[in-house]
Amino acid sequence: MTTDALLTLTQWLSPGFPVGAFAYSHGLETAIETGALRGIHDLELWLTDLICEGGGQTDAAFLSAAYVAEPDAIHLVDATARAFAASAERLLETDQQGAAFCRTVEAVWGTQLGTLTYPVAVGHAASKSNIPLALAASMYLHAFAANLISAAVRLVPLGQTEGQALLAKLAPLIQITADKAMKMPDTELYSQCFAADIAAMQHEVQYSKVFRT
Repeated sequence: MTTDALLTLTQWLSPGFPVGAFAYSHGLETAIETGALRGIHDLELWLTDLICEGGGQTDAAFLSAAYVAEPDAIHLVDATARAFAASAERLLETDQQGAAFCRTVEAVWGTQLGTLTYPVAVGHAASKSNIPLALAASMYLHAFAANLISAAVRLVPLGQTEGQALLAKLAPLIQITADKAMKMPDTELYSQCFAADIAAMQHEVQYSKVFRT
């Protein structure tokens, strides 16, 4: 891996890259509003489940599948990623972030990606840019967790130090999940974070909200 590849991936997954990740809470806003998530311990349990059994794991699997897919099969990976969105807002989240990612990568690097869901777009772009899959999957999951912790810091509220301590604590789990997702065949894909899915559905009709999802 070259330094250029590492720096490119870091740029793609940084909070400053214009995919609008800060505007989405993955249903977390409703979980906090309803009292299901009250503090750092609840957040740790919530994120652990999401990373291991929910959207974190499946996104890493779709990223990996897109990385190794033939160009004419990318649309099949993308269609499956869309089918795994359990609510309208989850589909909005992955669709809008993916579209923004594709537009920016094309404008800056000239890489033609089309219009893809977010994890599929990152995986396809990483493959085209010769960025190692293991690094792309683990850093994507790390950015996923970091964004949700950032949302929780604003909503619960939590201290910045508490949030960073939790992200560091989750790092080994993120790596284990990324390694597992890279080897997961499409016949074994699953997501079973039903509380998070229900929270995302309830967020669609939540009266007052800060985040889009």
